[in-house]
Amino acid sequence: MNRTIRTAVSVLAVTGLAFGLGACSAAADKAADQVDKAVNETYEVTYEVTGKNIESIEFHGGSGSAMEPKLEKETKPATPWKKTVTLKGIMPPAVMPLTLDPAADLTCKVIHKGKVIKEAKGEQAMAGGCVAVSPIAG
Repeated sequence: MNRTIRTAVSVLAVTGLAFGLGACSAAADKAADQVDKAVNETYEVTYEVTGKNIESIEFHGGSGSAMEPKLEKETKPATPWKKTVTLKGIMPPAVMPLTLDPAADLTCKVIHKGKVIKEAKGEQAMAGGCVAVSPIAG
């Protein structure tokens, strides 16, 4: 009798484990699909930079990979400067203006679908520019 009970319990445990692993596998497949979508989906952002005496502007323009975006650069840009780019997946939108003039009155923005998703002014813009999280990642 004890052997029959142990066998039944073992069968139930194995069956439960199999169903549990199947659910985990389904969840893992769903997560993988979401990652694929996040990596392959594209989105547009517009960068805006204002100020004076700007030496250069570096920005993510869409080339490179999502994890290692290639920087593009414009030297001695006229301001106000504006550029719309198409980025891929989880690639973060980023624009980094460079000036040597502490009184440059520098401002940078990242705009997605008409909404400012990142803005920096003055010293903050000079120190790190504007780097936002990909709207696809959120």
